Amino acid sequence: MQVDGFDEVFDVVVVGTGAAGAAAALSAHHAGAEVLVVEKCDEDTAGGNTRVSGGGWWVNRDAERARVFLRALNGPFPVADDVVDTWATETVDLSSWLKELGADVGMSGDYHVEPEYVGVEGSDCYAGMDTIGGRMGNGLLYEFLRSALTERGIETRFGTPATRLITGDGAVTGVEVDAPAGTRRIGARGGVVLATGGFQANPTMVRDHLRVEDHVLWGAPSSTGDGHRMAQEVGADRWHMGNMMTITGVRGGDGRGHYLALWNAHHYLWVGADGRRFIDETASPNHGHTLRGGAHELFPLRPFHLIFDERMRVAGPLSPTPEVLPVGWDLLVNDARWSHDNSDEIDAGTIVRAESITELAERIGLDAETVQRTVASYNSACEQGRDDQFGRDPETLAPVSEGPFHALEVTPLLGWTNGGPRRDGRARVVDTDGEVIDGLYAAGEISSTYSWRKDGGFHIGDALAFGRVAGRDAAGRV
Repeated sequence: MQVDGFDEVFDVVVVGTGAAGAAAALSAHHAGAEVLVVEKCDEDTAGGNTRVSGGGWWVNRDAERARVFLRALNGPFPVADDVVDTWATETVDLSSWLKELGADVGMSGDYHVEPEYVGVEGSDCYAGMDTIGGRMGNGLLYEFLRSALTERGIETRFGTPATRLITGDGAVTGVEVDAPAGTRRIGARGGVVLATGGFQANPTMVRDHLRVEDHVLWGAPSSTGDGHRMAQEVGADRWHMGNMMTITGVRGGDGRGHYLALWNAHHYLWVGADGRRFIDETASPNHGHTLRGGAHELFPLRPFHLIFDERMRVAGPLSPTPEVLPVGWDLLVNDARWSHDNSDEIDAGTIVRAESITELAERIGLDAETVQRTVASYNSACEQGRDDQFGRDPETLAPVSEGPFHALEVTPLLGWTNGGPRRDGRARVVDTDGEVIDGLYAAGEISSTYSWRKDGGFHIGDALAFGRVAGRDAAGRV
C-alpha cells in the first residue's frame, strides 16, 4: 500500500513492547517487513504486565481438544469459531517457535503442572506450562523477547506514546506519536498492531466496565486503555469488557498491592462487612474465577477481612517472597517486601492485633457480637471436621483459637482486564458492523481471547499466538 503525508514510513508499526508486541514485531520481521516498535514508557518500566508476570505459556498438546477446552471455558460467552481455531492451532508450537528464536525453554515444575480446570471438557489438552529456563517470573520472558528484537535489529523507540490512529481510504495507514522532538506521523504500509495492554490502570474504565468497588493494582501502571480509545475512535467494536482477573490483595503504597497467598497454615477465616463468613475461603482462585454455589464467578469484587490467629502469624509471610513467587509490579519494580513473620506489617498497622476476638472486631469496625459468633461457629466446624455452611475441605479446617488474634483488610488485586477491540482469527480489528478495519490489528491483553474463564499460562500464550498472527498478516499486506 502507498502511504503519503508522513514523517517516515515503515511496513509494520507495533504499539507496545510486551509479549504480544514483541511477537508481532518478530513475526513481521521474519516475513521480511521493515518494523518499528513504539512504546510510551521508558526502557526501565516498559513491557506492561509481561514484565512482571509469571512469564509462562501453557503447553497445548492437542489442537482439536484445545478447541473443546476453550469453548467450554468460555461457556455462555462464546467467541467466533475462527478465533477459537487460530488460538487452538497457534498455541501448539509456541515453545518450538521460542526455541527457534534462541530461548532456553523449560517446563515449570512448581506451578501449573496440571490444568486448574481439570474437570472441564477438553482439559486433557493441557500439558503444563513452559517458561524461560524452567523458572517463573523475574521478567525472564520480557528480557528474552527484548534481546531477540535487538539481535534482529528491530528498532524500538521508548518514551514515544501513540496518541491517534491515522486513516485514509477506509483503512488505518499509520499512527501519530508524541516523540521527544514533538508530534510525528508514522506511516504503516502493512498495518498497525495495537499491543498496548489492558485498562486496569484507568479508574474511569474500571468503574464503568468492571464494577469493582475498590481495588489495588498488581501490574503495570501503563495499562490505561490507550489502545482501546484509539481503536474505538476509528469505529472498532468491543467484546467481553466486563471480564478480568482479580485476586486477593493487600493495599500497599501508590495504589499498588501485595498478593495475599495463604499457603503456610489454615488458621484463618474471611468475614464480610456484616461480620459473617460468605464463601469457602480455600476455594481455588482459578485466575479470578472462584467456584461458588456450583458455578464459577468473578472473585473478589469488594474488600473483606481476613481473621487469623497467632499460629497463622508465625507460620510464614502472608504475601510470597521473591524466592517463592517473583511476580507483580510492587515486588519486582518497586522492591516492596513483606516480612517473613508478618511483624513489620503489624508495626505498620496493616495487620491489626488484639488479645481477643471481641477487641479485634471493635478495632476493625465490625459488630463484635456477630464476629464472635462467626468465629465460634467456624471453630465448631473445625472441631467436628465438617463445614456444613460452605463445604470447606476438612483438611483445611484449622481453628482460630490461639491469641493474640489478627485482622487484615483484603482488597481486590486487579491483575488484568480481558476486554477490548473485537478481532477476528487473523487478529484484524472489526467494526460495529462486523467488517474488518483494514490495516488495524490487536493482540494481547488489549483484546484477549478469553470471554470468561482462563487457565494458567493462557494470557501469555494468547499474547504470543495472536501477536505472531498479527505481525505475519500485516507484513503480508505490503
